[in-house]
This record gives sequence, C-alpha cells and structure tokens, in this order.
Amino acid sequence: MLRRWLLALMTRIGLITSGCCCFLLLFYLLGCKPSSHSKHPSLLWPGGATSKEGYLALLQEREDSHRHYISSLTKQIAELKVALEERTQQLQESLETAKSKGILPQGLESLHNTPTKSDLKEFFRSQLNQAEVSSGVELPNEYALIPFDTFTLQTVYQLETGLTKHPAERPSRRDRRDELVGTVETALHVLNGPQQHADDTRRKRTYSPSDFIQGLTRTERTRGTVYELVFKGDGPQNFAQLVLFRPFGPLMKVKSDGVSTHGIIINIIVPLSGRVDAFEQFMSNFRDVCVRQDGRVHLTVVYFGRDQIDQVKAVLDQITRETRFRSFTLIQMNEKFSRGRGLDVGARAWRQRQNVLLFFCDVDVHFTPDFLTSCRLNADAGKKVYYPVLFSQYNPSIIYSNHTHIPSIKQQLVIKNENGFWRDFGFGMTCQYRSDFINIGGFDRSIRGWGLEDVHLYRKYLHSKLMVVRAPSRGLFHLWHEKSCADELPPDKYKMCMQTKAMSEASHGQLGALFFKREINSQKQSQEI
Repeated sequence: MLRRWLLALMTRIGLITSGCCCFLLLFYLLGCKPSSHSKHPSLLWPGGATSKEGYLALLQEREDSHRHYISSLTKQIAELKVALEERTQQLQESLETAKSKGILPQGLESLHNTPTKSDLKEFFRSQLNQAEVSSGVELPNEYALIPFDTFTLQTVYQLETGLTKHPAERPSRRDRRDELVGTVETALHVLNGPQQHADDTRRKRTYSPSDFIQGLTRTERTRGTVYELVFKGDGPQNFAQLVLFRPFGPLMKVKSDGVSTHGIIINIIVPLSGRVDAFEQFMSNFRDVCVRQDGRVHLTVVYFGRDQIDQVKAVLDQITRETRFRSFTLIQMNEKFSRGRGLDVGARAWRQRQNVLLFFCDVDVHFTPDFLTSCRLNADAGKKVYYPVLFSQYNPSIIYSNHTHIPSIKQQLVIKNENGFWRDFGFGMTCQYRSDFINIGGFDRSIRGWGLEDVHLYRKYLHSKLMVVRAPSRGLFHLWHEKSCADELPPDKYKMCMQTKAMSEASHGQLGALFFKREINSQKQSQEI
C-alpha cells in the first residue's frame, strides 16, 4: 500500500516538473524571439546574416564606432593635459606667493623647488628660441636661406624635388604624409580645445579639415621643423593662423591668433616700357581678380618713355569705364628703363598715411585671389617679408605642339613637370610693407636695365633681423614671352639673361625631343615599314 502511494506521488511530481520545464522553455522562446516591429533597422545588408556584404557592413560599422571612440578619448586626454598644466601652474604660483609671505608650511619646500618643466622640455624650449620661428636671423647670402614647402591636404609644392623632379606631388613616403596630416590634426585640436576661446564665450565654432587652406613648413636640421597653418575664419576676409614647432619631438604651440585681412590694401607696382599687348593681358587678369573679386588693391604703373603712353592710358580708362575702378596711379619717367628705379619710385610715391603692403610685380605675371591672401598673411610690418617662388611657364608652342590649338591661359596654368618649373633663381616678385622697404634702404638706384636689383634687395633683408618667408606659391605664374638679351649688357647680366632664356623654353625632355626630332622620326618610320 505504501509502495503504491509513493509510486503515485513520484509520478505526480514528475508530471509537475515536466510541465514547469515546458512552461519555462515556452516563456524563454517567446522572450528571446526577435521583434518584427523593432524601431531600429537591421544592421545587415540585404542577403541575410550569413552574406559577405552583411559581415562587411557590421565590420565597417564597428570600425567607425571604434574610430569615433578613440577620437573622443584623444580629445579628452588633451583637455586633461591642459587642465593638469593649469592646476600645476596655479599650485606653483600659490607656493611662490606663500614663500614670499613667509607662510610656506614645513615639508612643502621640496615641492616648491621641484621644477614644473622637465629637462627635456627645457631643451625643447631652447631649441625653439634658437630656431628661426618668431624672428629672423642674420644670414650671409641668398644660398643660406632654407625655403619653405607649401602644402594642402592633398599636395605638397616643393623646391627641392629630389629624384621625382615633380614641383607638386602627393608625398610618396608614408611618414611624410603622416607628419603633415598629424600636424593639421594637432592644429584642429588646438582650435577646438576649451582653452582656445576661454576669453570669448560667444564663439563656439568647430573647425574641421575642410577649413584648412594651406600651410608652410621647413626644417632646420639642428633645431626642428616649423609649421605655419592657415584656416578659414568667420568671414571671407578672416583667418585663423597657427604656428607649430616640432623640435625633433612633440609639437609645441607657439601661438594661435585670429588674423583679419579686412583693412590690408595691397599696392601692386608694375614698371613698364612699351609692351602694350602684355599690359592689356595683365589688366584683364587684374580686372577679374583684383577689381571684381578682391577689391582691396591699388595699382601703380611706372612707365618709362613716351612711346605708346597714350595706349597705356586708354587701357586704364577702359577698365575705369567697365568697372568704375579708379584706385590707380600712372607715373611717367622720361628716362631709360630700369626695373629697380621704377619699383623704387612707385613705392615712394604712396602719399597716404597708411603703411601700405607693397607687391612688386611684372607685366608678365598672372596671379590668383589665393595669392593675394598669401601676400597679406605672410608679410608683417617689422617682422616678415614674403618672397614667393612663382611657377614659370614653358613655351606653349613647344608644350602643345601636338595639339590642334593652344589652350587658353587659364587652362595652361597647371603646375606639373611638363608645363613649367619653379623659378627659384628669381627674387623679383615680393610682398613687403612700405615701412620695411624704406628702412632697409630700397633698391640700388645705380643699377640700370635688367637684372640684379632684386638680388641686392633680397640680400639686404637676409642681412637684417626680419624673417624672409621663401616658399613656392600655387597662385603665382610667370607667363612665357619671347625674350631678347641686348648685346650692350655687361657680360654677367648677359649670361644671366641667356640662362633664363634657355630655361624658359621647355623641359630637358622636350628640348631633347626637338634636338633629336630627325632620329625619332626616322626610327618611327622604320618601325612602320
């Protein structure tokens, strides 16, 4: 009897246990079933979770998530470092105040005597002080100057082309690319950091890589690398300019200033004698760039002689009628042409009280609005003068000899090896303030004719304490024109003139193709037989 009762009890317990298990299993399945009415879209692409596209989409999303997380952590670390430096500085100032009042508690003397900067940081600071960053140094001649490279997010414009011989290229070395990209990222962290606008709570703009315009960089082998970066500001005439220095170690912020070019007028001075056709072409570019786009320029034309002076006046009058532009000065000199004399007279003819920015220009030069901005940003009265390296165009009739027609001027102005070269031996195009030009002594007025006057002025600045910014400009071009070297020139000037003429015709490869044209055609005909 007892045995039957126990057997029935065990059976009931088993049934109840089985029922509970089934109920729990059913509840689990219902709770874990994916909802068909989820508010979030599927992370997988069409094709199912097992498709290759779906896995790639998940991997890409996770990679983007990790990248954003790392960027956020990097920014937080930078902010914490700044906060730590500020607290350390505050502590040091408090300790110094307590010591001066004689109330420094016992046991804190060692803390007060501990330097706030390590020996390594002191060394970096000494490197910065010795480098040509904040001020210029006296140099013996034009060969001692280290030129800057100009760079954007995509391209580096360089004078020392190396084996590639490309005046403009994307850096082939990965470490060079990483260096420039890292510099731009560091500048963005500075601009977007909390300490940047501590004094201006109204400004909450966030800078991005698309705001970066261009930068200059050069390396002093015993000091480090300096970077000058320009970003877009709040308006078309406002910019953010940063100077960073890498003393063969971490970057150090030198300064971070807002720069406005709103009130900076450029006095473009052009010496001229004859060549009315070239002057008409120059004024066409002047009208498009200076009058219609920039609007903050004055033109000074210093004309030598009387021949064709009426045609020059007619060109200026036509520009006035078309645009109502009247901010120009025409000075006539009844003497033999001298470029240095003309520029010197044009610079000293400015009668307004404003310390105007001078741009010494030639009638064969073509410039863009970007160059005018670089002119304003890279020249600073009493501190810096700007000596851009222009891109000199080869003879279009040689470059486009295989074309049915020669392209327009704007289509020709492309910086590449086949089209021209950096005119690094020329110092005639320069931006400098009138006060610096007067204080340095101006041009050597005894030089007549062509050449050397620009080199003498350049050397004066090298021997001074002003910084000379020498860098290739992507917005300044020398248009090709027929060049004649007068027989009455002295031997040194005649040699310089002939060298310039030879270099301006075509590249070595193009000249070689012309020289060996008969052999090339003969080989081509033999292959066709």
